[in-house]
Amino acid sequence: MSDLDSIKVILSKCTGCTLCVKSCPFGAIRMEDKKAIIDLSKCNLCGACVPTCKFNAIEIKKEASAKKDLSAYKDVWVFCEQKKGLIQPISFELLGEGKELAKKLGVKLCAVILGSSIESKIDELSSRGADKIYIVDSPHLKSYLDDPYTNVLASLIEEYRPEIILCGATTIGRSLVSRVAVRIDAGLTADCTGLDIDQKDRLLLQTRPAFGGNIMATIITPNHRPQMATVRHKVMKEAEVDKSNKAEVIRKQYSEGILKSRTTLLDVIEEIEETINLTEADIIVSGGRGLGGPENFAIIKDLAKVLGGAVGASRSAVDAGWIPYSHQVGQTGKTVCPKLYIACGISGQIQHLIGMQSSKVIVAINKDPDAPIFKVATYGVIGNLFEIVPALTREFRKILKKVV
Repeated sequence: MSDLDSIKVILSKCTGCTLCVKSCPFGAIRMEDKKAIIDLSKCNLCGACVPTCKFNAIEIKKEASAKKDLSAYKDVWVFCEQKKGLIQPISFELLGEGKELAKKLGVKLCAVILGSSIESKIDELSSRGADKIYIVDSPHLKSYLDDPYTNVLASLIEEYRPEIILCGATTIGRSLVSRVAVRIDAGLTADCTGLDIDQKDRLLLQTRPAFGGNIMATIITPNHRPQMATVRHKVMKEAEVDKSNKAEVIRKQYSEGILKSRTTLLDVIEEIEETINLTEADIIVSGGRGLGGPENFAIIKDLAKVLGGAVGASRSAVDAGWIPYSHQVGQTGKTVCPKLYIACGISGQIQHLIGMQSSKVIVAINKDPDAPIFKVATYGVIGNLFEIVPALTREFRKILKKVV
C-alpha cells in the first residue's frame, strides 16, 4: 500500500454491525468496543468493505501513481523456467514467439534464467535465438520459491526495464509473474493463446479465451510497462536451433536479503506414472464422465500404454476425484497438441475443447450422437466405449507386435 493511499473508519457512523469484517478477504478488519478497526499491515485497499457498509462509515482514497516514462522500456524478455537444471519446453516456444515480437519492435530478444549451477544452459538459450541472456546463479535459487524468485526478477526488471515479459502459464510461471506484476505495478494477461504487436503504439496485443471460451479477447496495457503475459504450453512453435548464434551474457549476483525466503522446501515428490508426460505426448487417450467411475480409467490407461501415449481427462472426471488434476485437459487444466487425441466418454464442453482442439487427429468415442466433441473430431465413433476401447487396445496390441 502506498504512503499516499489511505483508508479510515468514520467512528461516528460505525454501528458495529460487523458486515465489513465478513467482507474483508484479508482479515484486516476487527471489532473493538463495537467499532471497526482496520489493520493497515494486512489491508491492501481492495475496497471490498466500502460497498458492504450500509452506513458509509468506511472511506478509502487511492492516489494515482506517477506516470511512467514508457520510452525508457526496451527489449522483449522471456523468463526461461528450469527444473532440476533442465530448461522447460515452454521456454523454447516463448523464445520463438518472442523473436517475432522483438523484430516488429526493433529490439533485442532476452532470455532470463534463475537457478543453481546453470552456466551450462547459456549455449542452449543462445542457440534458440536469444540476443542477450540474464543469468542469476545461486544455491538459493536451486528450486523455485516465491520470495527469492520474485525479488530477483523484480530487481532485474527495475534495473534493466524490459518492454515486454513473457512467461509460461505453468504452475511456477503463474505463481511468479503475478507476484512480480503487483510488485512493479504492471499489467498482466494470463493464459494467452496468441500474441502480436501494434507497431504504431508499440503495444503487445494479448489474445486469450474469455467468457468460458465463447469469445477471444485481445487485451492491451497502454499505460504500464513492462507489458506482461503468460502463455499456454503447446500453442506456439519452438524456436529453431541455430548454434552459430552467440548471445551477450549478463551475470548478476544479489544479496542474502533478496535471496532470503520465508518458506523452506522440504522435499519434491514426483507423481509416479507408467505413461509419459501429458504435455509432451504425441498420443493422448482421455476419459470423461462417460467412464462412470475411477476404476474404469483402467481401460484408458491400457490403451495409452499400448500406444505409448499419455492419459488425459476431462474436468468432470477430475472434479469427481477419479484421477489426479495433473491429467486434466482444458481451459483450467493443460493445453495439449498431440498428433493423435482419443476422447472416450467426453461430451466436449467448450472448456475441454480449448485445451485439445489443436490436435492433428481427434478420435471421439461417445454413445451420444449429438455430443459436441463430434464437431471437432476428425473421426467419430458412436457406441459403447466399454466395448470399443478394449477392442481397440486388443487390435493395436496385435498390430504393433507385428510391426516390432
